[in-house]
Amino acid sequence: MKIAIFQSKGWEQEYLKNALSQKNIEADFYPESLSKSKLPDKNDYDAISVFVGSLVDKEVIDYFPNLKLITTRSTGFDHINKVYAKEKNIALEYVPFYGENTVAEFAMGLILTLSRKLYLGIDRIKETGEFSFDGLEGFDLKGKTLGVVGAGRIGQHVIKMAKGFDMNIIAYDRTLKPELAKELGFEYKTFDEVLGQSDIITLHLFYAPETHHIINKENISKIKKGAYLINTARGPIVDTEALVLALEKGILAGAGLDVLEEEGTLKDEQGYWMRDADDDAKDINMKTLLQNHVLFKMPNVVVTPHNAFNTREAIIRILDTDILNITSFVETGKVINPIS
Repeated sequence: MKIAIFQSKGWEQEYLKNALSQKNIEADFYPESLSKSKLPDKNDYDAISVFVGSLVDKEVIDYFPNLKLITTRSTGFDHINKVYAKEKNIALEYVPFYGENTVAEFAMGLILTLSRKLYLGIDRIKETGEFSFDGLEGFDLKGKTLGVVGAGRIGQHVIKMAKGFDMNIIAYDRTLKPELAKELGFEYKTFDEVLGQSDIITLHLFYAPETHHIINKENISKIKKGAYLINTARGPIVDTEALVLALEKGILAGAGLDVLEEEGTLKDEQGYWMRDADDDAKDINMKTLLQNHVLFKMPNVVVTPHNAFNTREAIIRILDTDILNITSFVETGKVINPIS
């Protein structure tokens, strides 16, 4: 099989190359992401491996006539047109879990950054040299209510960590597990109850049609006034316009965001502006893109570049799973971690 691996460079590329070569599998490596505007010269690949920065839509799938397998080195797979791929009998695989603690630790880091104004204090000293805590009063996490939206693997790690800060935990999840709530010491609530009762809301959901803009202009006013919002899941689960309005009106006191709507565009804004109207630039929501820049400038908002997954340990787990997905399919035709 001919295999192409996208968004791979440095030590990660060498890790994949060495592991696959031990199985007598050769692959071509491309450091950039894959999309209909960034296609490789070769198109005779039987399998492709991508990351979240790629957009594997109908046009990309059709570009590879021999395609039999698409793997993504991620837990989310909304960047792949899975419906069309399945229509063409292309096998789909992903990484079901790799860094529950990794992402949870990052979410807690964003919470502490906001609660103790860490970024503002660090930035003040670096930019002005002023060693002063004036205006940097924060708040204790002890006794505050944390609302966890999505009590899956990552959400459960967040709950465990938050208990160490003596926080009260409530959670919303479509699947209720009373024994888990008892074990970890939290209480299930409805989604609206989590919005209305939480001092801090942290989102840990898959992106799917039913979670698109789960926080929106219709329900943002239900959030407890002065609460903080943390998103380390996927950008489109929050309506950016609603988020900006909530921050401007003081419904939200702040936000910690590792993901954004249109974050792919943010990585190459100049490239998008320079493209012709008939390519994928026309699909950009310019209003959302501008609203992202408004968020960047807000002093009570911390934005990081989709970095919650990014530890050496978590990346190795991701790569090992992708290697397993590829080698199993090549050797046996079996799919180990199918996208349903």
